[in-house]
Amino acid sequence: MVSLNPIRVLSNNADEEKAETARLSSFVGAMAVGDLVKSTLGPKGMDKILWGMGRNDGTVEVTNDGATILRSIGVDNPAAKILCDMSKVQDDEVGDGTTSVVVFASELLREAEKLIDMRIHPQTIVAGWRKATKVARTVLEENAGDNGEDPVKFREDLLNIARTTLSSKILSQHKDFFSNMAVDAVLRLKGSKSKVTNLDAIQITKVKGGTLEESFLDEGFLLNKTVGVRQPKRVENARILIANTPMDTDKIKVFGSRVKVDSVAKVAELEVAEKEKMAEKVDMICKHDINVFINRQLIYNYPEQLFADKGVMAIEHADFDGIERLALVTGGEIVSTFGKPELVTVGKCDLIEQISIGDETLLKFSGVPLGEACSIVLRGATEQILGEAERSLHDALCVLTSTVKETKTTFGGGCAEMLMANAVAEEAAITPGKEARAMEAFANALRGIPAIIAENGGYDSAQLCSELKALHKTGNKTAGLDMYKGCVGDMSELGITESLSVKRQVLMSASEAAEMILRVDDILKAAPRKREQDRSHC
Repeated sequence: MVSLNPIRVLSNNADEEKAETARLSSFVGAMAVGDLVKSTLGPKGMDKILWGMGRNDGTVEVTNDGATILRSIGVDNPAAKILCDMSKVQDDEVGDGTTSVVVFASELLREAEKLIDMRIHPQTIVAGWRKATKVARTVLEENAGDNGEDPVKFREDLLNIARTTLSSKILSQHKDFFSNMAVDAVLRLKGSKSKVTNLDAIQITKVKGGTLEESFLDEGFLLNKTVGVRQPKRVENARILIANTPMDTDKIKVFGSRVKVDSVAKVAELEVAEKEKMAEKVDMICKHDINVFINRQLIYNYPEQLFADKGVMAIEHADFDGIERLALVTGGEIVSTFGKPELVTVGKCDLIEQISIGDETLLKFSGVPLGEACSIVLRGATEQILGEAERSLHDALCVLTSTVKETKTTFGGGCAEMLMANAVAEEAAITPGKEARAMEAFANALRGIPAIIAENGGYDSAQLCSELKALHKTGNKTAGLDMYKGCVGDMSELGITESLSVKRQVLMSASEAAEMILRVDDILKAAPRKREQDRSHC
């Protein structure tokens, strides 16, 4: 006799969500993430306060950067996790559009939910979306401008892109000032002999105090460290050894070892042996014919004294990101052993000197081999303002770097989205079958971006988007939203320009992520690994 009771295949702690339940769970999670960050979209977007708990208890960040927000929150929904990862990839690839890509993906899934309710199969929706993505990408690239051959117009494009990027950030009140600073820094890289725009050559240093307008761009490299006691404070024609090695008093570092002595004199002998060992190490370092030693780790008092006796400037505890960048700009390499000086490449620069900015004392490296290297010093009242200013400026630098590599630009203010939406809708009108409904849904999701931008500014989104749609239909392909006057304006006259690479990345990433989530019909939660008592020997 066959039992009609359901047979459980999964283990006790595993779980499964099937069909409509799984799809609904994915849609709800993705749309919740989109709703979380969509209020930060556009020049009138609002900020979020991120208050750290647990290990980061008490830390406060104020930001409207989508990637920063989603990286900081913990999500328990797999679809939401996909969107958070997609935002991080967007940040890594092009630096901007981290909020737009999440909002667009969530709008696509919102439209897909309506189509699912109409009994249209997910694979049919995916097929329609793929056609729509292809059409949207084609029209976006066809309508892109390119002033890469004209240095004057290209600089103006870069300034407009930087202003547009900074318009939604904390630096929006000083966007002209910071736009010029960012463009100058990036064009230094573009004009270099290597022709490689390596952002590591641009150092951003935060100095608390003053106002944002007191920030400045400086040639060379700044390191927020001080030199040791009785060591030279200024070195010309510096030969720099950059190391990552322990410079504390060498102890017996064998795990579990113990040394027993029967008199205090024996302890003194051990200390002398340790000092001799450290003195030998300092001698090996100085055999590299250097006058500056920069270490990733601490330098204790005794080796610091030895370096001072030899007239070598020793700098300790330079963070790893700092020495990596320092090795890049001075042409040196990071070493951990010192037995073969002839195989080590030491860094060089014309001058190292101490400078004061506010209450901070920093080391300035001038005349570095990587001539395009520069430092941006940010001033601000609080740590939160400086942190958000650094994120904003980093986004602008990343976008400008992408534009230098691919010089094509497009218009912002919802112009590109409406252009793509109208092209997709026209293609849907001549496409037979249910795929046309999916293409129309794709166009509606694209129109949702300018609608959200208008809503965040407190304007009538339905009125503005209908006017924008009508203008694009009549052939005005540069029309977009003027968020300062609350009306439709000409983006080419207003200078609201964005990088083509950012828009294309938003389009492709969001459509692929939404497609991946839509294709899910089953969510399996694996059973957690059982914790068993470890009975092995220590």
